[in-house]
Order: sequence, then C-alpha cells, then structure tokens
Amino acid sequence: MSYKIYHLSHTDLDGYGCQMITNHFFKNVEFLNSNYGKEIHERVNQIMQDIANSNIQNNLILITDLNLTLEDAKNLEAKVKTNQKDIELILLDHHKSGQDCANEFEWYFLDHTRSATKITYDFFSSIMNKDKNLSKLVDVINAVDIWLDDSSEFELGKVCLGLISGAKEINRIMFNKENTNYMFSILQNIQPYFSKQNPHIALDEATHNIKKVFFKKDKDDTLSNLVSACNVSMLTTNRDKMKINYGEFKGILTYNIGNVSIIGNDFLKTNPNFDFFMDITSRKTISLRANGKIDVSKMAAKIGNGGGHPNASGGLLNSFKGSFMYDDIRKQVTKILQNKGVHNHS
Repeated sequence: MSYKIYHLSHTDLDGYGCQMITNHFFKNVEFLNSNYGKEIHERVNQIMQDIANSNIQNNLILITDLNLTLEDAKNLEAKVKTNQKDIELILLDHHKSGQDCANEFEWYFLDHTRSATKITYDFFSSIMNKDKNLSKLVDVINAVDIWLDDSSEFELGKVCLGLISGAKEINRIMFNKENTNYMFSILQNIQPYFSKQNPHIALDEATHNIKKVFFKKDKDDTLSNLVSACNVSMLTTNRDKMKINYGEFKGILTYNIGNVSIIGNDFLKTNPNFDFFMDITSRKTISLRANGKIDVSKMAAKIGNGGGHPNASGGLLNSFKGSFMYDDIRKQVTKILQNKGVHNHS
C-alpha cells in the first residue's frame, strides 16, 4: 500500500529534531516547517492542496513542536474529514498553550514534560526499533529544549541550539527541500562530537566546518563563497520559475536571501542573459544588482523611492505584503513592476 507522510514542524532545533526522527524511520516524507501564527495556516493549506493533487490515496499529516489554536484544530479536522483521500492526523507537542486542543481532539497529543523531539522519538521507536545514536541526539535536544540545566547534555544542547538557529545560509521559503537537507546534514554531523572529551567545547570549535561540509563540493573555499555557489546553482536551476520582467529587462527575484552583493553578482556572471537581480525582504526593502545592462539606481527610484549606484541600488516597496509562499511573493512583485512601468527609464 502506497502512502505519504506530510511532516510539518517548527523551525528550531526541536522542530528539525522531530523531522530527523521521521526521516530515520520512514520513507516518502514531505517535510515542511513553520513559525507560529499565520504561517501554520498557510502550510496546512499547502499540505491539503498537495494531497488533493496527488494520486496517493493514503496520507498521514504529522505536526510536531507546533500548537494549534482551537479554531485552527477544528478547521484542520473538518478539512481532513471532508477530503476524498484517506488522511490520518497526528499532532505531537509539548506546549501547555495547546491544552484545550489536547482535551478536545484524540489526535492531539500533549506532554509538557518532554521536548517534541523526545515525544516523537518515543512515539515511533515504541513501534519501530530503538536507535542508540538517535537516542543520544534526542537526549541532547531534550536537555536544552525543556531547559534541564543540571543535565550532563545541557551545555552540548546549547551549542546545537545555536548552530541550528544560526544556519540561515539556505532560504527555506524559496528552497524548502534543500534547507531541510542542510538541517539534516548538521544534525548528522554533530553526533560524532557527542563522545569527545568536553563535547560542547569540541563541537563549538567545529561549527564552522560542520556548515562547510554541506556546501563543499569539488574544492575548498571560504564559507561565504561556498554558500554563494550553492545558492547560484539553485537559482540557476529554478531561474525560469523565478524570472521577473521590468519592461524589456529580465531579472530574477529572491526573498530574504542575504549576501545580495555576493550572490547577486555571482548569479549575473553565471547567467549573462539576465539583466538584474532583485531581492525583497519581509520588511519590504529591495536590493538590486545589475551587470551594466540596466541602471538599477533609476529602477529603484521609480519602483521603490530608492536609489544608489547603476549596478547596486535599493529601495522600499510599500505596497508589498509579506507571504510565506514564494509564488505569491513573485506574483505580487510582478504586478508592482507592471504597474510602475518603465516610461522615461532610460
């Protein structure tokens, strides 16, 4: 019997730890992540749409390290019950704010004495087989997530917490699968340090190289250059889906990508048929880079009351509304660029 698991989890160490557990025990899993608030609603809708478009009849929606509001839980259960596909629903969490939901729904499991990673591991390892290495990782995450500061794993957990929270090199809105693989790589590569003397110090000193392991391919380089090369490769692969136009000029749109000067210029060198690079942030600011074919200082002034240099400028798109879905972001920016026009640009 074919099946698929949709695993939605939080965006911190505990959230990715839960997904590491699922990835260990199961195949055919789609991993999604969310912060609290509106994004949970959008991710649930995304899952339901993916299930509707899939030819797989049997599905499991697994939510971990996220607590739903009572209204969201009711809406989710209603969507599952009225769907044509067979959908099982499980939520594993440890936040006390979800107690009302836990009291009302049998699929909503809550235990505030354990981290969500430990709940998930205990839940599935009781059905499958326990794993010694995975169990150690679970204990480390559990110690820091529920703040067991007298635990021998606490200091080690603090280093792991900082490593995951600082792993912003791949944007999960644009490149969800690649970001998940990056987090799994980190969680896999930190484990050999658990058995070293003073493991928290050893791991702290190795964090830079643990990041580089994921990005390093044929040759070594600075982390910044390796990250840029990775991002340029992903952008180049997806350039047709991320393309935007400003009159006769062709550009690519990114969202909160960071390191715009490096990544933007590297992308334009690799893709000379593109005229400009635009990054927009959740704060509505835009950064523009060009390769001499368009004066982006004039473009920034026209669309975002900004300015700068011919090949490097910025501004602000006041009418832009933040979103957690890249396609929605691109549609918004495309419409803004169309409305602003390019009259008297050159």
